[in-house]
Amino acid sequence: MTHYLSTTAVNLSFTGMLNQGGPSPDSQHPGPLIHILDDYSLLYIFSLSRPSILDENEVDHDQVLEGGEWTRELWWYRLVQVCRRWRGIVFESASHLRLSLVCARGTPVVDMLAHSPPLPLIIDHLDLNYDITTEEEEGILLALQCRDRVRRIRLRKSVPILQKLVNALDGEFPILEYLYAMPQQYQRPLLDQNMSLNLPETFRAPHLRHLLLMRFAIPIGSPLLTTMGNLVTLSHNLIPHSAYFHPYALLQRLSLMPQLETLGIFFNSHFPSRDIERQLLRTRITTSVTLPNLQWLGFQGASAYLEALLSQVTIPLLETLQVYFFNQLTYSIPHLQQFISTAGNLRLEIATLSFLEDYVKMKAYPDKEAKMFALCVHLGGRHLDWQVASAARVFHTLGTIFSAVDHLTLESDRHVMSSEWNNEADRTQWRELLGSFVNVNTLSVGGELVGQLSHALQPGEGESPTELLPELHELHEPDRPEPPDEPGELSDSAMGAPSDVFSSFIDARQKAGHPVSLIHP
Repeated sequence: MTHYLSTTAVNLSFTGMLNQGGPSPDSQHPGPLIHILDDYSLLYIFSLSRPSILDENEVDHDQVLEGGEWTRELWWYRLVQVCRRWRGIVFESASHLRLSLVCARGTPVVDMLAHSPPLPLIIDHLDLNYDITTEEEEGILLALQCRDRVRRIRLRKSVPILQKLVNALDGEFPILEYLYAMPQQYQRPLLDQNMSLNLPETFRAPHLRHLLLMRFAIPIGSPLLTTMGNLVTLSHNLIPHSAYFHPYALLQRLSLMPQLETLGIFFNSHFPSRDIERQLLRTRITTSVTLPNLQWLGFQGASAYLEALLSQVTIPLLETLQVYFFNQLTYSIPHLQQFISTAGNLRLEIATLSFLEDYVKMKAYPDKEAKMFALCVHLGGRHLDWQVASAARVFHTLGTIFSAVDHLTLESDRHVMSSEWNNEADRTQWRELLGSFVNVNTLSVGGELVGQLSHALQPGEGESPTELLPELHELHEPDRPEPPDEPGELSDSAMGAPSDVFSSFIDARQKAGHPVSLIHP
């Protein structure tokens, strides 16, 4: 083997065995303990040493979609350096051990292809902070020429380079299992929102199982999609206006993908709900689809589109739901409400509402230990009062699913406090929002929201102290921020409030026989 194997080698998972035998990794004569094992036993140990590419207990949802740590595919590089016998066992069982060569940043692809066995190839260029070199670009193009060997592809590059690399997918890739192609989101100059990418019309991958694209204009009737009955993951992100498709066409394609476990349809342009409603009236949807294996559903677009889709789809095993709505005046979502209420695996216990510059985000988790959310909802809008009012309407419409939430966090991360924005929400809006969380035991409030929440929690004339959040027992108050350097930089509500800001609410609950403890950091 050439030198690149030793420079990129990973540690053996059974280093202790090597240490007992005493040889160095480059030795041609293993120690006595290793020598007594037969070939079958060694192969069994080698197979157990193959690392997990994706540890779902340690990753977030982005890492799950990206497919994990592909550099772990280098696990066998050091094994073949131990001795000739080990090298022979590994290479003779290459298919059983699913060996691959990894073409990543810094890999001398030309040398690797010239001096390594003809193993399947993994092309992994997901670097966010590095520009691609001419040599690396040429290496990727060279690897893509080996169509019958390419097993996985993951590319995130600038639009011009990404399109050049994708253009090389101009034939059939018979063993390709995974294709991830997305432009760098924050490249300079900034991306044109209407810019789109294209896959070659001749591209075919009959055994593709994971397809993740961003800003690609792929017609819904493309042969690429009609021949993908093996797909387990389909994530089509920021679909440009030119590639918009009707919900009926999407349902037709989904009916051909019964193995799907993850589905994401995220439109880039805002199609007004009224336009979609008029379109749906002209084309009645009659196709009903059951996705028996789908566990993760993501959608971005207008509520009318999602309603049309959910009215005709059944997903019995759903565990994760993402819904990103564009800014809308109203939300008519009866099918979403029914869909969520009947999703038996969609459990919520911990929820966080984040009020950001352009939208409000709610993430809910099934329990305190979960790293993956069960429900994520984005509602567009810049003004805080609009965000609170929208969230109150939507969460109230979605019904009792939020009644299981035990721990609720409210936070704000609005970096730019423009004087043109309304950064105050009235008391009624806050109380309507909190009214959806009837069984919250613990409430945490971010500093910028303390002033508004303290006013909203205080019972008014004729209101019972336990009317809102009747099960609340702990209220977590943040540290008060440092005062601004310049007068008028932050409003009083943005700065937070003195430690006794919730005292009236605490006293009222105490007198009502439902005490609430104020917890400081």
